[in-house]
Amino acid sequence: MERTTLEVIAPSVEEALENGLQQLSVPRELVDVEVLDEGSKGFLGLGGRQVRVRLTVREEGEESASEPAAPVRRASSEDDSDELIDYAERVTYELITRMKVQGRISARYGEADLHGEKPILVDIRGNDLSVLIGRRAETLSAFQYIIGLIVSKEAGHFVQVVVDVEGYRERREKQLRQLAHRMADQAIRSGKRQVLEPMSSAERRIIHLELRDHEQVISESIGEEPNRKVTISLKQA
Repeated sequence: MERTTLEVIAPSVEEALENGLQQLSVPRELVDVEVLDEGSKGFLGLGGRQVRVRLTVREEGEESASEPAAPVRRASSEDDSDELIDYAERVTYELITRMKVQGRISARYGEADLHGEKPILVDIRGNDLSVLIGRRAETLSAFQYIIGLIVSKEAGHFVQVVVDVEGYRERREKQLRQLAHRMADQAIRSGKRQVLEPMSSAERRIIHLELRDHEQVISESIGEEPNRKVTISLKQA
């Protein structure tokens, strides 16, 4: 006979247990309790999650009601990294909800870097999400920075988090690569240095990498943040 089980979410194990027993209408002595998620207080008041427990009613005669109650067990996780992915999704959802924005959120690990560290890639999809991008992607960069802080705090170490909205970063990277070659060609034709619009350090890096092996031009960054720009000029003979 299949056992009756119930999963309960609450701010604490004690509250979850009390709520579960009330719903099942059985005494504490007749249930096994397993803590599936001990919860988290989050960081800066964001991203916290509640406790989740599973209550399982024992079969009749399996254990006497007069015997001591079974201890609460903690579920062991086979892959803590999956929990971090879930956490990143929950944090992102809570933040956009507070901004009164609706969207579908998914997160996954990207390719490992030279040190074997994998970034968490968070993708947000939905309608009219331009508010999450902002001018020059300033809002998106700030949003990504906050999520990275919260996730790193939860993990206990630095975790690189990359947030994208409706494929914006991929489209923008393609545009920047095309711009790099277009401005390089213009510098070659005119013989004059080309100055691009102010960009973030991440976007400037895309330009520099795209022209790194160019035979005729060189790219440099000039100015002060937040108005730092990329220049493209002919290589000296």
